[in-house]
Amino acid sequence: MINLVNVTKTFKKKLVLDNITYTFSDGKIYGLYGCNGSGKTMLLRTVAGLIVPDSGKIFIDSKEMHKDISFAPDCGIIIENMELLPNFNAFDNLKLLSTIRKKATDEDIIKSLERVGLNSDQKVKKYSLGMKQKLNIAQAIFEKPNILLLDEPTNAVDDVGVKLLYNIIFEEKNRGATIIIASHHKEELISLCDELIYIEGGHIDEELSNQ
Repeated sequence: MINLVNVTKTFKKKLVLDNITYTFSDGKIYGLYGCNGSGKTMLLRTVAGLIVPDSGKIFIDSKEMHKDISFAPDCGIIIENMELLPNFNAFDNLKLLSTIRKKATDEDIIKSLERVGLNSDQKVKKYSLGMKQKLNIAQAIFEKPNILLLDEPTNAVDDVGVKLLYNIIFEEKNRGATIIIASHHKEELISLCDELIYIEGGHIDEELSNQ
């Protein structure tokens, strides 16, 4: 469970998160929608621990971020402008990442690449934008994290890849993961999410339930 309590952040003299209080429960899919610059990506970065709020607190399973823990533990993330190693292929990129936590096996890596439909042995520098995004999705899921933070995950992905991603999201939910998806397309989120959250000016303006 992720709890945000009065979280506020100013960046370059602009209020990007405005006193946000919200609880994200286990085994549910949440959709953040709003225009570009509304605060969606900043909220994901803050939940991940990549940004320290000016005020307020973040708790993950009762542990306080930046006090008890530095980053969200057991978290898979797709965030804007992600880049993996261009001179390695998909498997070798994930194999190198797996040495950090020593949690995923070679079989886990292969399975994650199969799930996103990425079968190429090319070096990443030769990938299309859609192939790079599929690899980003694979790196987010290959260690079976308890939290998935997905920022515009369908960006540049073809229709077949989008269907595979939707299947993955539902499978990860059924596994018990907490999933937060940011998109400026509300329609994309309606069929996926249990809860929809509208963000404008860094503030949660509307909460809708799909249940």
